Amino acid sequence: MTPDQTAEALQRVRAAVADRVVGQDAVIDEALAAVLARGHVLLEGVPGVAKTLLVRTLAAALGARFGRIQFTPDLMPSDITGVSVLRSASGEFEFHPGPIFTDLLLADEINRAPAKTQAALLEAMQERQTTVDGRVHPLGPLFTVFATQNPVEYEGTYPLPEAQLDRFMVKVRVPYPALAAELEMLERHEQGRDPEREMGARIEPVLDAATLERLRAAPDAVRVAPEVRGYIAAIVRATRDDPAFTLGGSPRASVALFRLTRAAAVLAGRDFATPDDVKSFAPAVLRHRVMLSPELEVEGRSADDALTELLARVPAPQ
Repeated sequence: MTPDQTAEALQRVRAAVADRVVGQDAVIDEALAAVLARGHVLLEGVPGVAKTLLVRTLAAALGARFGRIQFTPDLMPSDITGVSVLRSASGEFEFHPGPIFTDLLLADEINRAPAKTQAALLEAMQERQTTVDGRVHPLGPLFTVFATQNPVEYEGTYPLPEAQLDRFMVKVRVPYPALAAELEMLERHEQGRDPEREMGARIEPVLDAATLERLRAAPDAVRVAPEVRGYIAAIVRATRDDPAFTLGGSPRASVALFRLTRAAAVLAGRDFATPDDVKSFAPAVLRHRVMLSPELEVEGRSADDALTELLARVPAPQ
């Protein structure tokens, strides 16, 4: 497929998702770019901003299988990966796969489960396989985790450890919609279009699994000039030296930003990356990998504030 054909197919996916998820265009772009770059996504937003609807609709539009796990304090690792059950007739163990065996997995409220259960996803996210009773079970090539967490609900939650956070390519903030979008939602409700009722309705897939796999190969052909690669490295390395952060981005962050930059170019219909591609996706790649200094936290600053200032200081290639 040519760059224009690839971008046109992805635009149709974007339009299908935006038809149901109103007022979250930037969120849809970041999520779609992460899927294209074969990365996992951490969605953060208050309840009621369509995080679940976004993932379910995206899976349907991509023609991918969808699975959901509701994380709770009593959830066990075997509830995610599956269990080996002894068959009385043969005396042999038979593996019963868990809900992790899907394409797009929604790990809903992931920070409500303890670290032991969260860790069950580490191998799956890194190697796209899971080990149960010493046997390795491969996951599909499209396997992607979309995890959600609510920033305001701290009671009964377990903070995600840095090792877990680093496995997510991006952390996407899902904000409140703009006034115009919220008014459009109310108008749709008046017309009888309720997303909660429509959630179970069939969405015609825009792509199929084979086409999606071909599209995910498109970023590998995107040219990234040495100056743009240097810009990526300069941004990530700057987070390690900036006094605003007590923890900077890891080398995995540099690779993630490189891959997402290529995916951004594909979404734009180009076969080359630009500094703007890097700058526009850098906050999503870095906000969950850096740790803000205590002084700035006391001042009420956020990681996004500090990253915005950092991006303004790091010179972009012309």
